[in-house]
Amino acid sequence: MKVRVTVMLKEGVLDPQGKAVEHALHVLDFKNVGEVRIGRVIELDIDETDRERARAQADAMARALLANLVIEDFTTEVAG
Repeated sequence: MKVRVTVMLKEGVLDPQGKAVEHALHVLDFKNVGEVRIGRVIELDIDETDRERARAQADAMARALLANLVIEDFTTEVAG
């Protein structure tokens, strides 16, 4: 089963990469762009047929390894 984990910095945590992209977009004349936040998406193929068990496994993986819970939040989504 395909599961997508999206990891983003928590609100209030400085995002220097997002600031750099925001600045570059303004330089490129995209003046109406506000705050930019950069995150990452991890797609997992989990050998599981039950959607809730697949999601629970992805949540456990995110807590254990994929996200730094001190500065990042995550969401999981089962595809299909």
